[in-house]
Amino acid sequence: MNPLKEALRIVALLGLILLVGVLGYHLIEGWPIFDALYMTVITLATVGYGETHPLSTAGRAFTLLLILGGMGIILYGITELTTFIVEGEMSGILRRRRMHRTINKLSKHYIICGWGNTGYYVLEELFRTRRPAVVVEKDLAKVNKLAEKGIFVVEGDATSDASLVSAGIKRAEGLITTLPTDRDNLFVVITARGLNPTLRIIAKIDEVSSRDKFLRSGASAAISSDFIGGLRMVSEMVRPETTNFLDTMLRESSALRVEDVRVGAQSRYVDKPLGTCDVFAKAGVLVLSVKQGNAFRFNPLPSVVLNAGDTLVMMGSPEQLQTVRAALSHS
Repeated sequence: MNPLKEALRIVALLGLILLVGVLGYHLIEGWPIFDALYMTVITLATVGYGETHPLSTAGRAFTLLLILGGMGIILYGITELTTFIVEGEMSGILRRRRMHRTINKLSKHYIICGWGNTGYYVLEELFRTRRPAVVVEKDLAKVNKLAEKGIFVVEGDATSDASLVSAGIKRAEGLITTLPTDRDNLFVVITARGLNPTLRIIAKIDEVSSRDKFLRSGASAAISSDFIGGLRMVSEMVRPETTNFLDTMLRESSALRVEDVRVGAQSRYVDKPLGTCDVFAKAGVLVLSVKQGNAFRFNPLPSVVLNAGDTLVMMGSPEQLQTVRAALSHS
């Protein structure tokens, strides 16, 4: 049930019964419009003030019909209002409005287009790594399920500008589109890139051959589940313990993660050797690599000097990595 349409229907019925009452008394009894309106209102309200003017037999018969019709409409309205409140629709609307206000204040968040099989795991991983996310989903049942869990969600078609703007795309850090078809995902990529030229966009693809098309259209990366699945199967065969280690990292909420952190221009660690940066030891993370320009320095020496824009690949828990990210970005 659409609450707005239902409310408009009730208002329209009340207006109709008022109009019928006014015209009836005016035509049957010849009363002035205001007297007819007054009589109609007190009749429908059942306040018992008495007749405005003496009624004829036809007028009394009309009054009986007006009372029956008016009371039916009023009872219908009360029933719908009660259902609206009891079923929680009002609280749901208020919750969604509060959610939209919160979404409007978000920045540096991630947008997930489609909460299907892939979108479910994308959202789960973003939550585990303490990253704010907004889901864009057009299936109302899924929208309600997400909202009940307190997850930020926008009801709408992810291929439309309006839905992505409502999700805060102009302030977002990245977007992941996991819609069922390559066509829809490609349309999301084109729309999102037009709305935010600097956004990082990751797209799910079914056909590996369409990867270049996605990249030309503005995707930062295009991921094929079949391709990834094939690599995973080989890994299970030839390097089972390494695969088991990586699975442990991804499946346990308190497990380790390997992530990259960019050195901000305002960081106090800029132009300092890696060995003098105390934040890594304090946070307890392991620096695996430093990317400077297009070159990676694996297992970097303590003498490597950090520059603004360098990217560090590190291993640690989500909390530890969050601490380092904040230090390298802002301090």
